[in-house]
Amino acid sequence: MTEPKKEAIEAMSECGLRPMESYKYMSTETGGDDCVGHTMIDHLNYCYKLKMKQIDGKDSQTLVTKLYDIQSIDPEFFFRVRLNAEGKVECLFWRDSMMREDYKIYGDVLVFDTTFRTNKYNLICAPFVGINNHWKNTMFACAFIGDETTESFVWVFETFLKAMGGKHPISIFTDQDAAIAAGIEQVFPSSRHRLCLWHLSKNANSRFGLLKSDKNFKNAFYKCLSGCITPNDFEETWKSMINTFKLEKDDWFNRLYGLKEKWCTALSKDFFSAGILSSQRSESTNHAVGFKANKSTTLTEFYSIFQATINRWRKTEEKDDFDCTRGIPTSELSMSAILKQAANVYTITLFRDFEEEFKLSVASSTMFKGSVGRTVFFEVWIEGITGSRQEVQYKMEDSTVTCTCKNFEESGWLCFHCLRILHLHSINTIPDRYITTRWTRYAKKQIWERVDTIKREKGEINNFTGWRLHMIRRYYNLILKGHKIAKARKFIEEKFKMDNKAVDEIIKKEEERKAKEEAAKIAEQEKAKAEAQRETQDGESTNSEITIVLDPDRANTKGKSKKRIKGQYDNYKQPSKKGKKKHKEFGSKTPNIQLFTPKEQLF
Repeated sequence: MTEPKKEAIEAMSECGLRPMESYKYMSTETGGDDCVGHTMIDHLNYCYKLKMKQIDGKDSQTLVTKLYDIQSIDPEFFFRVRLNAEGKVECLFWRDSMMREDYKIYGDVLVFDTTFRTNKYNLICAPFVGINNHWKNTMFACAFIGDETTESFVWVFETFLKAMGGKHPISIFTDQDAAIAAGIEQVFPSSRHRLCLWHLSKNANSRFGLLKSDKNFKNAFYKCLSGCITPNDFEETWKSMINTFKLEKDDWFNRLYGLKEKWCTALSKDFFSAGILSSQRSESTNHAVGFKANKSTTLTEFYSIFQATINRWRKTEEKDDFDCTRGIPTSELSMSAILKQAANVYTITLFRDFEEEFKLSVASSTMFKGSVGRTVFFEVWIEGITGSRQEVQYKMEDSTVTCTCKNFEESGWLCFHCLRILHLHSINTIPDRYITTRWTRYAKKQIWERVDTIKREKGEINNFTGWRLHMIRRYYNLILKGHKIAKARKFIEEKFKMDNKAVDEIIKKEEERKAKEEAAKIAEQEKAKAEAQRETQDGESTNSEITIVLDPDRANTKGKSKKRIKGQYDNYKQPSKKGKKKHKEFGSKTPNIQLFTPKEQLF
């Protein structure tokens, strides 16, 4: 097997392709199995050797060493590992510096899902996911958890808080799990805990019995989940459903009603949630991260797959940011002043959402209901659309507008009801208080500026652009001046060869100098690492130490089990506090983070 082929196989392995998939790809590219240059057995054997070489027989130790190596390059990288009494990995958490920066901007909404297994140890993969200003996934952190006890979730949540400087999200979306709920109540008491409607719907189907085939019942139930606008609407719909289908004595429905604040969208509109209705976003994230992971995937392999996915997400975000700088989006509507403002301020994705609200405002009807001083009240609705009628309050002295649909409070942009009343009062721009920074194209402006400053201080960004353009212009003028005279052309070419040779010599010496410095730096790091490996200790260790760790046992998780996922509404016993397990913990020190909140940020 040639070296180029080995390199190709290694690259495909790092991207998450399984051995058979990489072999089939090479076979297709070369024109068939006979043209690959090696047999399938040779290919599988090399993949196995590569896997063993990568983990060196110690998967967890290899990953921990990798995390320390990353931290030496990225000082803001944060990770923590918790071991059991036997020194085996029990919980693992990490986030890089950009994840922390993203959380500063988009950490108002957090999606946390634990229903997937993506590794050979059956550890629970628990990504912390948010939504960026382009309405796409952004990763805040990731954890592996050995079991689904409240104690483990508390550790993960507390570690997340340490890594993020203590900032609590406004809303947290999770699946139906009592242990997670208990952990959130303990660690995030001020956050609004919302249950995943996708999981709730799945569990509800197993409770419907004969009603499963009744369309009227299912329509009423799903309206209670997410189709009601106001609390009164929900209460009336729920009461009607319970009475119509004689569910007054059904324990499951009674328990479900007792938790209505956690799942009914009509009862959570006072809390910002970016318009998310369920943790399907996190589920799609987990699929995106683990789409090539399987029951034989090692932790080290998973980390590589995970990192490749994050890099792909960030490339997509960079492209979306770039697209927003190419100009303002067009509209099929006449670009009024308020639409122009929205096009200039919001990202393209959010502008399209705002544009839909604007279209509805144009088609809506209004009715004056009364006034108190300089505060006026209206009803706004669209003919033929049930539930569209809402009450709007407008204060003329400061252009404050509020609506009973609470779309702004929940999603962060004005609803068509409010836009209609603003237009009615000749307000042609969106008041600043109603432009949520996290949805704008400049949401990460402060981060960009700070990153550029750091890179400039490190010499990674230079200020030579002006000099380059100046010299290009001078050489171009010189060539234009002499290109018609043969003697002048020859002179310029000879001088170019001499200058090029001299510059090559300067570059060579500079590269040799940098190589010596880099070699000395690597030798220093290797020496420090070797010393750290000899000095392990019990308890919490600092990031100058590398603790010897053992691979975890197989965990008992829900994952992809065919059994129904137990939820918030099933019998749950709080684990006994007696005989508390002994743990050992190590990793990064708690970072000293000063979170900033842009002045115009509303949530």
